[in-house]
Amino acid sequence: MSTREFRKLYETVFPILYRVSYRITSSEEAAEDLCQEAFFRLHEKNMVFPSPDDAKYWLIRVVKNASLNYAKRKVRELKAYQRAFREETRKQETGEHILLKKESREEVREALEKLPENLRIVMILKEYGELNYKEIGRSLGISEGNVKVRVFRARERLAELLKTDFAIGGNAYLAKEGNHVS
Repeated sequence: MSTREFRKLYETVFPILYRVSYRITSSEEAAEDLCQEAFFRLHEKNMVFPSPDDAKYWLIRVVKNASLNYAKRKVRELKAYQRAFREETRKQETGEHILLKKESREEVREALEKLPENLRIVMILKEYGELNYKEIGRSLGISEGNVKVRVFRARERLAELLKTDFAIGGNAYLAKEGNHVS
């Protein structure tokens, strides 16, 4: 891959990779690092793909997997830290509007985290990666029809989770009482 081709691939694919990674990791710094690392691996291995789209889908898979691993590791680290120091995480309240907006985003993120991984990943790629069904299918190695089914099921589950959480007083109740929504 020539320098010009690599630069063009970087400029067109990096924003997609970043959005996907950021949605999974919830960290700007981690998302940027993971995306850069994927491009470094592509360049270091001097990989050749039949088309730019094949390179794009390979990069999406690499970033998705690296981001999932990062997120899982951070959850384990947080749990270990909380056990070791018995500290609660506290949210700063800086204004009613900002707080409501943050809580809404958090509720959606928590509902997204409750989805099974196969549904969560297609939603992240669709909504945050802004990929179409065909691109998602190629990235995940599944059919376009399967992607459509998963997106539909994920949206249904999210609607149920958000409606249920709202109806019973929010996620704090679920976490506190140990209740689970299926």
